[in-house]
Amino acid sequence: MKFTFAHNNFNVRDLDKSLAFYQKALGLTEVRRKQAEDGSFTLVFLGDGGTAHQLELTWLRDWDRPYNLGDNEIHLAFRVDDMDAAHALHEQMGCICFENEKMGIYFISDPDGYWIEIIPTR
Repeated sequence: MKFTFAHNNFNVRDLDKSLAFYQKALGLTEVRRKQAEDGSFTLVFLGDGGTAHQLELTWLRDWDRPYNLGDNEIHLAFRVDDMDAAHALHEQMGCICFENEKMGIYFISDPDGYWIEIIPTR
C-alpha cells in the first residue's frame, strides 16, 4: 500500500480575494472548480504548474465569521528559486508576517490569516 499527497485545504471567506492573492503571491492558478448545485459551497483547486500537489480553497456560503486558525502552527511551505525577488514582492504586498533571518526563511499571511512559509531553493 502506498499513499501520495493529493492536496491541502484552506477554507476562505472571500474566494475572489483569495484567488487573487494566491495568483499574485505564489503564482498558483486554478486547475479545477466544483460548485454545489444549491450554491452552498465552491471548491477551487490551485496548482503550481510544476508538481501534482494542489491547494483546495473552500468557500462556504453560510459561513459568517472568521475561521479559528488556532496558533497558526499548521502551515504550507513553498520553495522559491529567487528569494530576494520573492521577498521584495511579498514586502510590496504587505503580507510578510514573520521573518527568521537566522534560518533564511519567512512567512506570509493570506487574506484569511493562514501562514505560508517561504524557503529558498538550496
